[in-house]
Amino acid sequence: MRPIYLLAFPDRFEADIRIQLGSLLPDTQVESYPASLADIEPEPEAVIFIWDTATVMGIVRRIFEAQPQANVVVMAEQGDADRAADLMKIGVMDYRMLPCPDEAMQIYVRKAGHQAELTRQAETHRAGSDVFVTQDIETRRLLDQVALIAPSQASVLVIGESGTGKERLSRYVHQCSNRRDNAFIAINCAAIPEGVLESELFGHEKGAFTGATQSRPGKFEIAHEGTLLLDEITEMPLHLQAKLLRVLQEGEVDRLGGRKPVKVDVRIIATSNRNIAQSVAEGSFRQDLYYRLNVVTIQLPTLRTRPRDIEPLTDHFLQRFSQMYGKPVPSVAPAAFAALASHNWPGNVRELENCMHRAYLMSVEGQILPEHLGLASMPQSFSQQQESQAGITAGMSIRDMERALIEQTLEHVKGNRTEAANLLGISIRTLRNKLKDYESGTAFALG
Repeated sequence: MRPIYLLAFPDRFEADIRIQLGSLLPDTQVESYPASLADIEPEPEAVIFIWDTATVMGIVRRIFEAQPQANVVVMAEQGDADRAADLMKIGVMDYRMLPCPDEAMQIYVRKAGHQAELTRQAETHRAGSDVFVTQDIETRRLLDQVALIAPSQASVLVIGESGTGKERLSRYVHQCSNRRDNAFIAINCAAIPEGVLESELFGHEKGAFTGATQSRPGKFEIAHEGTLLLDEITEMPLHLQAKLLRVLQEGEVDRLGGRKPVKVDVRIIATSNRNIAQSVAEGSFRQDLYYRLNVVTIQLPTLRTRPRDIEPLTDHFLQRFSQMYGKPVPSVAPAAFAALASHNWPGNVRELENCMHRAYLMSVEGQILPEHLGLASMPQSFSQQQESQAGITAGMSIRDMERALIEQTLEHVKGNRTEAANLLGISIRTLRNKLKDYESGTAFALG
């Protein structure tokens, strides 16, 4: 029996709805609540009908915070088109003007039952997995969807800015899958030199090349019956993309120097912080491989689009550093938290993690102050902007400007080349080549 809740309905409309529901669903429990008691935690299969008032948006948000997959229908005598559009954007099932047809009522109940079954499946699949630290409604819905597709054999493509947690989400997919008890192997396609990447992925036989003194399995073989994460897939050279496509199609790998293919059963998850469709258009990524990987695509939100997660993530990181160093968790001063809340977080969750690590180490007398965060949250004055651009002056060549920009970025990230490449929007391989060019006296334009 699926319960039905009526929230904030005027008496005469509530009576009509109760009569209609009693006729259609005589065994269904119908409960009424005033708007002041809207902080209910509905069962997954419940249908919640809410009367449209000026406060309906807040009521719906509170319900979704308690149950992101709640089945909510907003009803009105005379609808408000703008509010209806806003409500549909945040996830209500429907916005309906009265009278409501019997067929629509029955559809709402059937959809609620279907959604409840999906929610139960998601809970079963992710049992024992490491769930993201989040209070964001959309991210929680995303995790439910991920848990549903995880048990399949489909390849997964995870897209998102640097620092959003693409590898963590990939591990979450693995933990929710039927392969959770087998290996999860990750390899960063951008961090390994091109000449080494092929051997790392596909393995080699003894004598396959100079220095190959013994046979060695590649990551595909090591991940057999498990999951292989190909991080920053767009940085993989084209000739290796062709070999990867064959593995996906045939389920076998050819070792370097090998005489016969080796059968493998591997679930592939690929990640990128780039627009892969654009890379396909530019010819740097194979279209057929893109289609093969793009069975399920997950777009991870940035931290700046889910500001409500800053506080729980801050608490999570401080708890972790407290366990790491064996010291009490420091409190965060109100001014420090205001600085965290106002920061744009271009480096996303990874930047917040590093920020809290620094703040934990620098905190004094058990409290984190704004100066411990190391954030440039306040807008720069014109003079500060001039100082920050001191390495770039009018009349400089494009080549010299590029070099100055790269050097300033490396200084900003304290020499971290991976982070510098992400901020500059280039691959780490391109950055490495440019730095080598600067040392040898040659340079080329960014691209």
